[in-house]
Amino acid sequence: MENLFGNLFETEKRQTKPLADRMRPERLSDFVGQESAVGAGSPLRRMIERDVLQSVLFYGPPGTGKTTLAKVIAHVTGEKFEAINAVSSGVPELRKLIAKAQEDRRSGRGRTIVFIDEIHRFNKAQQDVLLPYVENGTIVLIGATTENPFFEINSPLLSRMKVVRLEKLQAPQIQQILERAIADPERGFGNSFKAEPEALRIIADFAAGDARSALNILEQAEFMLPEEGERVLTVATLRSVIGTALQRYDKKGDQHYDIISAFIKSMRGGDADAALHYLARMIEGGEDVRFVARRVVICAAEDVGLADPQALVVANAAAQAADFVGWPEAQIPLAEAVCYIANAPKSNTAYMGIAKARADVRSRNCGSVPKHLRDAHYPGAAKLGHGIDYKYPHNFPGGWVEQQYLPDELVGTRYYIPSGHGQDKGRR
Repeated sequence: MENLFGNLFETEKRQTKPLADRMRPERLSDFVGQESAVGAGSPLRRMIERDVLQSVLFYGPPGTGKTTLAKVIAHVTGEKFEAINAVSSGVPELRKLIAKAQEDRRSGRGRTIVFIDEIHRFNKAQQDVLLPYVENGTIVLIGATTENPFFEINSPLLSRMKVVRLEKLQAPQIQQILERAIADPERGFGNSFKAEPEALRIIADFAAGDARSALNILEQAEFMLPEEGERVLTVATLRSVIGTALQRYDKKGDQHYDIISAFIKSMRGGDADAALHYLARMIEGGEDVRFVARRVVICAAEDVGLADPQALVVANAAAQAADFVGWPEAQIPLAEAVCYIANAPKSNTAYMGIAKARADVRSRNCGSVPKHLRDAHYPGAAKLGHGIDYKYPHNFPGGWVEQQYLPDELVGTRYYIPSGHGQDKGRR
């Protein structure tokens, strides 16, 4: 009877945990995605399997498996494992853990693995406490951070850790995690309901690479299903959970491509208001910040181009800032770049020029590099006539001298034709 109540208590306790926490893998074989980081044959996987782990820092967006991977290590390692969160812990907790680790090591009980979640929340002084004990091997430090470690982690500490970048999961990988959660009889739903494939696809897309977010949506959707009768998770049920965001922006449907097309054409056409509108729709729809930033950078280079070369500098800086801070703050630098590009003079001469040059390279005999332009920095080059008649422009007034640069077969061909817009006025 005692065992019965004990089992019931454990089951109830387990089910009160969020689905995302219950479904954390306990073995490397159950880990989905991140093949380059922990796939078969990777250095980190070999260290884990051989139980010779060195200090490591997991860096990546939310929901990519940083904490999960640390807990997998806790299950497979023979070392002691202690976990703290930098948000709620400080130097006293660190010193207590380190003192215990020193005592265990002196007593022959091996090393202690210390996992610090959100390690970027520790300030410089707190990070410095860890340094000597990581260096002398008293502890094996596993850190997890969503922030760029080269900005947030002290250089001396970072130099003693292996940085492992975890990427956003792909939609098929998240869908695999969702299907596993539905079928798992112990930690998941034990096939107590069915799900339309389209519904799972939408969850996987909407989660934007975040497995935790996807599992949270699945758990909320299951709660909306009837307790009795046929239990099927449909797209209609999903809309009641995700809300209007799903109706506003389907990242795999026609609307996705229509919105990004309108976004680019609005910047190209100089309508900052329309460009900001479509940017807002992508933000509210949960679009990947890098996807948006890439389009802004491309538009700056392709459509503004040499009419205002500063547009590319602004766009690239905005892309880096957006990737650094993430949503929602990323909206600010992106909006700045979008307005700059929309209001800038436009020229596609560089884009058209490289397109024409590539077309020639693919389709016609372009000839050889003229001899006076060939590499002359090796013995025997002069005997071949390489570089002999080259005129060094800096030796002439104005830093320019007329000479042939194109191959003989292309002399007279023009790829760059200045537009005359903004700064794109051409050169002599």
